Order: sequence, then C-alpha cells, then structure tokens
Amino acid sequence: MRISITTFLLLTFLNVTKICGQTTTEEFKPNGKPASLIFTNFNTAFSDGETTPAFEITRAYLGYEYNFSKEWFGRVTLDFGDPKVGSMQYTAFLKFAFIQYKKEKFKGLFGMIPTTQFKYSEDIWGLRYIEKSYMDTYDFYSSADLGFTIDYAFTKNVSADLSVFNGEGYKSLQRDEYLRPAIGVTVKEVKNFTVRIYADYMGKEVKQTTMAALAGYTGKKLVVTAEYNYLYNTKMVDGQDLYGTSIYVIFKPGDKIKYFARFDDLKSKIPEGESDPWQLASDGGLLMGGFEFGLIKGIKIAPNVRYWNPANKSMAATTYAYLNIELRY
Repeated sequence: MRISITTFLLLTFLNVTKICGQTTTEEFKPNGKPASLIFTNFNTAFSDGETTPAFEITRAYLGYEYNFSKEWFGRVTLDFGDPKVGSMQYTAFLKFAFIQYKKEKFKGLFGMIPTTQFKYSEDIWGLRYIEKSYMDTYDFYSSADLGFTIDYAFTKNVSADLSVFNGEGYKSLQRDEYLRPAIGVTVKEVKNFTVRIYADYMGKEVKQTTMAALAGYTGKKLVVTAEYNYLYNTKMVDGQDLYGTSIYVIFKPGDKIKYFARFDDLKSKIPEGESDPWQLASDGGLLMGGFEFGLIKGIKIAPNVRYWNPANKSMAATTYAYLNIELRY
C-alpha cells in the first residue's frame, strides 16, 4: 500500500511538471533516456587455510530519466540485488522514483529519493561498484528512502540541505510513528578542499542519532579524504552505539587509470555492565587497495585486494582477491 501511495504521488507530480514543462521556451525540447548500470565481480576469499571462490552480480540498476523542462527532472530506477534472506537469489526493489526541481541556487526532490547521509562521501569515493561508502557498507542507513530534500547554495562554495525521510530505507516501507529529519552543511572546492558535517535523528524515548564529518582534498589527480561517523542507539536501542573512521586515497595519473587505497575501522560501544562491545562479531578493520582501468566507454575493471581483521581475536582474518567490473549503458 505504501508503494501505491508513493506511485500515486509521483504520477501526480509528473503530470503537474509535464504541464509546467509545456510553458517553457520553445528552445527546450523535453527529452528522456533509459539508464542501466551493472556491478559484477569475481572474488576469492582466503581464511584459516581455506579458499572460497565466487562469481557475483551484486547490483543491476534499470531505469528511465526524463527532463520535462530546464528546471524539472524525473527518475525511476529498479534495483535488482541479493536480499541475503532465505534461499532467494535476487529481488527487485524500487530504488528511486522522484521528481526534482532545480533553478539557480535551489534544488528540491520528492519521492523515493537518494538519502543525504553519505551521498557526498560516495561521490568523492567514486568507486561504488568496488565497495560502498563507509556508512552504506556498515548499515548506518540506506542509500534511498521516501521523503523530501531541499538544498540551497548560499555561495558557489557553501550549501546546506534539509531532509525529512521515512526512516526505513527503500527495502522496508512499513508504516510507523517515526520520521528521520536530517541536516547537512557543505563547504566545497575551496582550494580543492571539501568539508561536510551531517546530523539526523529518529525516535522518541530513545533517539537514534547519526553524526558525521568529512574532510578531503579533491584535486585533478589526487584525492585524499577522511571521515568520522557515529551512530548513537542503533535501531533505537539505548547504548548500542557504532562508530569509526574511513580514509581513502585515489591517484589519477591519466584519463583511463586510477589507483586507490582505503582503510575502514568499525567499532561498537561496550554496554554498561558488560566487558565486550555489543556487536563484537561484526567489528574490525578493512584495508583495501588496487587500481581501476577504463577499458572502453561504459566498461571499467578494477583488480584489488582486501584484508579484513576482525576485532574478535578468536575469529580468523580474511584476505580477498577481487576483480570488479562496472557496465554502464
């Protein structure tokens, strides 16, 4: 039922914007195009003397984008992925279904939209098909949700965004009494430096709160970024905090090749009266490195290696060898 309501609202907005688009100048011609994006890889895991090879298609995005006018834009995208629940192999989710208005310093989105929690980090990282950004990797929040966002650029370097999300993510749209308001402030491209701070909260008696800070240098050939993220009261359970850092370096010596290295550190809080962190089995550190090569337009390949060192010393460390591929058309 929730998807039906969202679809109705989206169609209503599409009809309104189509009418608005008809009033624009004759020079603009409404246009649209299909969009497809596929992430696939071959990987081998080495742990405790055992080797586990696997082929994977981790994501397939299929959608359509349409420009109603110079200001109005719409997008619908389906996400085909492994839900990792039971024996199901792939499930289709409505990833994006939104309308956007953008003019001069103002931008607004409504519908099933990209969340703002780690959008800037993901854009700077730029290697989503190899690995998700920190907060997406460790389930701080979903990359899309029902809601709206307004973004205003005070200057060419300073902007702020205010959002209100459903709080469930795009894979789980059940109705509850909570919404997830969020605010972010970004200072970018000041002598190639970008800084962003972000906060959101959800809940009543026990509030789940996210705090994040990012700082990075984004030059033409070199990118160096560090971020710190803290999630208070995960799933609105008092004392279940998650926190950690992510540091990544990207070097681009040419148009078709880039080298990258990244380090993540995930920790959970020790509850009062306990001796171990509340999710010790999932805590640890990730070290990865490799290079990306643009084979031809629309195809990228990236050999890389990864090392996961669990915080629980009774668990074995794991080394991975990956060959990631992105197909875009």
